[in-house]
This record gives sequence, structure tokens and C-alpha cells, in this order.
Amino acid sequence: MVSPGILLVDKPSGLTSHDVVARVRRAFGTRKVGHAGTLDPMATGLLVIGVEGATRLLTYIVGADKTYEATIRLGSTTTTDDAEGDVLTEADAAAVSALTDSQLADGIAALTGTISQVPSSVSAIKVDGRRAYDRVRSGEDVVLAAREVTVSRFEEIGRRAGDGYLELDVVVDCSSGTYIRSLARDLGAALGVGGHLTALRRTRVGDFDVTDATGLDDLADAVPLTPAAAAARVLTPLAVSADEARDLRHGKRLVGQASRLAGSIAAAIDAEGVLVGIVGARGVDLKSEMNMPEATR
Repeated sequence: MVSPGILLVDKPSGLTSHDVVARVRRAFGTRKVGHAGTLDPMATGLLVIGVEGATRLLTYIVGADKTYEATIRLGSTTTTDDAEGDVLTEADAAAVSALTDSQLADGIAALTGTISQVPSSVSAIKVDGRRAYDRVRSGEDVVLAAREVTVSRFEEIGRRAGDGYLELDVVVDCSSGTYIRSLARDLGAALGVGGHLTALRRTRVGDFDVTDATGLDDLADAVPLTPAAAAARVLTPLAVSADEARDLRHGKRLVGQASRLAGSIAAAIDAEGVLVGIVGARGVDLKSEMNMPEATR
């Protein structure tokens, strides 16, 4: 029997997130596998994978802040806002070479903080039940609504000049739902030369780091985090007794216990280190928001 857990996988370029899920299914011999947040085929880096009953935790992970390392090429735009699309426009080489440190710094600063961002039309956002990129591929004109996102860090860490282009290596800490391709596009537009993404690597999802991830070739030896260990990284752990664990699993409230919560929800873990589920306040009581299968550690 496959034990439930959270697996950290370092996705290589050229594969979809679904491809990685399929590989994990084969390696672990189970169909019950899901991930907490898509990575484009071009991108590499951290995919958080849920196996068996631990897939129930993914909804609490998908909204976590993330860190990316990326390369932005200034000087041209593409149909997809990244290197996989066709080139739409190319700036005059003199305009690119004339960009100053101050202009670059101001452009990056303007895209830092809480900003309104229009996602790329080839994103995975659903429009009337269909992915935006599917609609674009079928010839539709797709314009997505702007959304508020938070970019807490947008820092240049390297720079390379070429014939008619300037490449910036950057690190971005951001809220869930931020599109790095859109940052590249918007930075290029603000500087008047156009821009697109040429490389993207996700290095962090919440408290999960790519340095702890397993490569696809090593899945046979991979040991997933237990649901209790994974939940404790995402939420504040809350110790519960055997009687309280039983009551929560049976749908009963813990009367008058809401004051034990440090936040809005917590990971209820019993004395044996088993994740009982996720609990939240209902008035002055504690109630289970999600229960794990019994004996799931």
C-alpha cells in the first residue's frame, strides 16, 4: 500500500506539470497524485506533489508565496511573452543600448509591491471553462482581466548585453497568481523596448525549497514528507489529544477551544504525530475543515 505524503520534485525543462504527475503515478503505483501549482513546460524547478490522501493538503499549499529565478530579455516582444512564442516586435538596438541603470532600477521598482497585473493570454487561467491558452491556439482573441498581486522582491542579480538586446537575471518573491512572464512584458513596455522571458526556475513554494527536491530520475528512492510534517510547514501545528482527535474525525466540535488557534486555521496533530486534519474556528468552538484518512501520519 502506498503511503500518503508530499513529494518535492525538481521539474526539468520541456515537460508539463501533468507529465511530472504521470511519472510520479508510475513510480509510486497509484493514480491518486496531484500538484500544487502548474509550471510551464519551459520552466524548471519546484513542483509540490501530493500522493494518496495527502492530495487533500494541496489546497492549503497552492496559495503560498513563491520565489523564482528568471531571465528577462529586453529588446523584443513575443506572442507568448516568453521564448517559446514568435517574435512580434524588435526595438532599435540603439534604444536598448541607451538604457541606463537608473531607468532599469525605476522600471523594476514600479513593478514591486502590490500591483495590478494582466496575465499573459496564453496562461492556464480558465475563461468560461476553457484554458486561456487553448482559446488562443484555436484562434480566439483573449484579453484577461487585470488582477492584484504582490511582488515583495524584484531584484536584478546579473546582466548581459548582446546585439540589440539586454538580458537581466532577476529573483522574484511574489504572491500566488503572479505571472513572471507578465513582469518581463511589462518591464519591457515601461522601458519602451519590449521584453519577454527566456528562462524561469521556481525555487520556493511557501516553506518548501527546491534544494530539498528530488529529480525525476531518482523517484524510485524518493521519500515524501509525511502529511503531518508537510502540514506543519504550511500551517501552525495544534496538538490534540486522542479524545479530541476522535471527536474531530467524527465531525464533532471541540467546544470552547477556538482560543487555541494562533491564526484562522491550524494543522491538528495527535500525540503519535498523526495529522488528524485542518481545523478552524466556529464561533468559540474548533471544527474540522478537512479530515485526513485515519492512521495518516
